[in-house]
Amino acid sequence: MMKFADHLSKSDIQKFNQLRRGSKQSKPESKPKRKEELSFKDVKDLMGMNRDTYKRVGGSVRRK
Repeated sequence: MMKFADHLSKSDIQKFNQLRRGSKQSKPESKPKRKEELSFKDVKDLMGMNRDTYKRVGGSVRRK
């Protein structure tokens, strides 16, 4: 089984390596995301703890 590099000339391999190195360096650096400070009340609200709960009683649904 022959490898892909066996079919390329040395100059083609060098060009490929230069392109590969250049793509790693040219990636834009991502800005660090700032943390959003949430209060305990906000976290409970996001989790849905302050919602009404419903229960099935005798075939009908009632708010608990």
